[in-house]
Amino acid sequence: MAPPDVAGEAPRRRRIGLDLRPLRGSKDYRALFIAGFVGTIGEQGTYVVVPYQMKLLTGSVLQVGLLGAVEIVPLVIFGIVGGALADAVDKRRMIIVTEAFMLLGTLSLLVNAMVGRPRVWVLYVAVIVFASADALQRPSLDSIVPRLVPHDQLAAASSLSTFRWTFGSIIGPIAGGTAAVVIGPSSWYAVDAGTFAITLLCFVALASSPPTVKERPDLRHVFAGVSYAIRRRDLLGTYLIDFSAMLFAFPVALFPFLAPRFHERYALGLLYAGLPIGALLASVTSQWTSRVHHHGRAIVAAAVVWGLSVAAFGLANGLLVAVLALMVAGGADAISGMFRQTMWNASIPDEMRGRMAGIELLSYSTGPQLGQLRSALVASATSLRTSVVSGGLICAASCAALVALLPTMWRFDATKDPNVAEVRAQRAAAFDRPET
Repeated sequence: MAPPDVAGEAPRRRRIGLDLRPLRGSKDYRALFIAGFVGTIGEQGTYVVVPYQMKLLTGSVLQVGLLGAVEIVPLVIFGIVGGALADAVDKRRMIIVTEAFMLLGTLSLLVNAMVGRPRVWVLYVAVIVFASADALQRPSLDSIVPRLVPHDQLAAASSLSTFRWTFGSIIGPIAGGTAAVVIGPSSWYAVDAGTFAITLLCFVALASSPPTVKERPDLRHVFAGVSYAIRRRDLLGTYLIDFSAMLFAFPVALFPFLAPRFHERYALGLLYAGLPIGALLASVTSQWTSRVHHHGRAIVAAAVVWGLSVAAFGLANGLLVAVLALMVAGGADAISGMFRQTMWNASIPDEMRGRMAGIELLSYSTGPQLGQLRSALVASATSLRTSVVSGGLICAASCAALVALLPTMWRFDATKDPNVAEVRAQRAAAFDRPET
């Protein structure tokens, strides 16, 4: 007998492709998907253009790395606060307000780029605004999804989320990088500002999402979430694996300095697009993931492949080999992300989902920022190649070592885990669906 999927349902016959049931069955999920799709294009384009503009203004690899470093404090502070608020306030309202603040940050970049002498400090301020608003918004966005789709469609929703993010992350860097090089940074900032009209309309169209807890979001409320995460060593392992992978093997800050090595004007855009192209390929063939129930093992394996692929990218001398290595890394990262998101959504109860989303945000957001700083510091002290290759190898070794420290993550089985069974029953009652 074939094993059930993460929700306890019989697996579908198709093993590849995207499962579109969440899009067909929920109007609110469709609005959320469209907002994420369009917003990712603008966001990821700006993610390329800001460090490119910093390179134009300063020529310093360290200054580019510091763009990621200044995000760390607001991500930590507002990620924790945002997680607590996601459980205690209307999620829709939180999403709309924070989206408006990110629009203001984009407009500040646009005005600064259009003046005669753009100011470096404006780039830092805008990055801090983005990090703060995103940290407040992301837990509400992540925790609202289980309310919009049935429990047996959570794996499909995770794959769709990965698909829309990766597709936007391909179009955005290519379009943003090309526009910045050919026309100038202000051209892309104007496009990004325009995408907010669509995302805000989609968010306004969402139904109200009332709080899941009645307590005020005080420190005791926050500590209860942290305590829950520590007790769940399987969850803790997923956070640490992702953090380690990003800390040691996230050399994206070096792309503007690595691109000239390949002597093509489009090299910068391709380097930024390599990771999401691989992730897109993984997501559009992701229906097989619903048949895997040992999520922890899949997460570890994917993280090790990520590190080794980043090391291969650092050794590449040709653009084609470099992009292929990044594609493999991006595919591995997407697979890790899909299993992490499915594991979180399937095993964390609604009353804890927002606070856990805040902790998850810290793992997948602060890691890349510290990783950019690490790669920049090592590159400044040694060389670009040494920074990338050493980081990839250390990543693979550290992720493998975490298995020995957190064996419950390795043993996690969605078909037998009591937390999954509890959440399945909770969601079945919320959707008024009998359990099968």
